[in-house]
Amino acid sequence: MKIVMVRFVKRLIAGLVMILVVASFTFLLVRLMPGDPVQAKYDQLLLNGLTPIQAMDEVRVMYGFIPHQPLWIQYVHYLSQILHLNLGQSISYEGTPVMRIILGAAPWTIILVLTGTIASFIVGVLAGVIAAIKRNSLAGSAITISGSVLHGIPLFVMALFLAYVLTTIYAILPFGAPYNAALTPGFNGPFISSLARHALLPVFTYALSSYGGWLLTMKSSVISVLGDDFILASEVRGLKTSTRVGYIAHNAILPLFTILALSIGFMFGGSLFIEDIFDYPGLGNLLVNAINSRDYPLMSGAFLLITVAVIASNIITDFLYSVVDPRIRR
Repeated sequence: MKIVMVRFVKRLIAGLVMILVVASFTFLLVRLMPGDPVQAKYDQLLLNGLTPIQAMDEVRVMYGFIPHQPLWIQYVHYLSQILHLNLGQSISYEGTPVMRIILGAAPWTIILVLTGTIASFIVGVLAGVIAAIKRNSLAGSAITISGSVLHGIPLFVMALFLAYVLTTIYAILPFGAPYNAALTPGFNGPFISSLARHALLPVFTYALSSYGGWLLTMKSSVISVLGDDFILASEVRGLKTSTRVGYIAHNAILPLFTILALSIGFMFGGSLFIEDIFDYPGLGNLLVNAINSRDYPLMSGAFLLITVAVIASNIITDFLYSVVDPRIRR
C-alpha cells in the first residue's frame, strides 16, 4: 500500500505541475496574441469615457491582471486569481463571471457525454468479450462488423441521420432544445420527464458512436489474454466456462480503464457536434462561441477546466488501477 501511495503522490505533484504549465500557457496566449486583446480592451474602455484607473480595474476584473504592470507581476496576480477560483469575467456575456458560466454549462455536457460514455463502455465491453470468444462463429463476426462499421461513421453524420429518421420520418423523439420550453424548470415530474425524453436521442447517438471503439479494443485485449498461461491452466483444471470467462474479462478490461478515464476527463470539453445539432447549451457550444466572439477569459477558463478534469481523472484512475491490479504494486 505504501508503494501505491508514493505513486499517487508523485502523480499528484506531476498533475499540479501540468496544471501550472497550462495556466501559464493560457496567460501568455492571451497576453501575447497579435493585436494584444488586453490592451485593445483597455483602449476601448478609455474611448467609452472611463478614466485610466477605472479602465485598469475593469480589465483586471475581466482578465485577472493589469495591462500596464510588468509581465511577471501580471503573471503572479493571474495565478493568485486562479487559486481563489476567480477566472475573470466574460466579454461576450457582459461581465458575467466565467466560473458561473462554466458551472451553468457543465451539467448539460455531463448529462449527454457521461451517460453516453458509460452506456457505450458497458455495452461495448460485453460485446467485445463475446466477439473475441466466438470470433470464429457467425455471431462473433457479425458483432465485429457492427463495431467496425459504427466506429467508422463520423459522429456528426450519425447524429444527423438518427435525427432525420427518429424525429422527421417517424417522429418518435423530440428534436432541438434540452427540454420543453413551455415547462417550468425544477425538480418536478413533467420537467424531469421532458428532460429525459429530450436527452434520449443525443445520448443514444453518442453511445452508438463510441460503442465500436470500446468493442474493438476489448476484443483485441481479450484475444491477447486468451493465450496467457493462467487461461490454459484453468482449462486443464476443468474450471467452468463462466468462471474462465470471468477471469478473461477481468484481466482484459484493465487496459481500458485508462482510456475510460481520459474519455471522462475530456468529457468537459463537450461533444461539439452533439450539442450543436441537438441544441444543448453545454461546454462544447460554450467554447466555440467563446472562440468566435474572441472571449479570451472564457476561452482560458474552459481550457483550464478541461486540463484539470483530464489530469484529475488520470490520477484517480492510476490510483484505482494500482488497487485492482496487484502487479502494478510490485
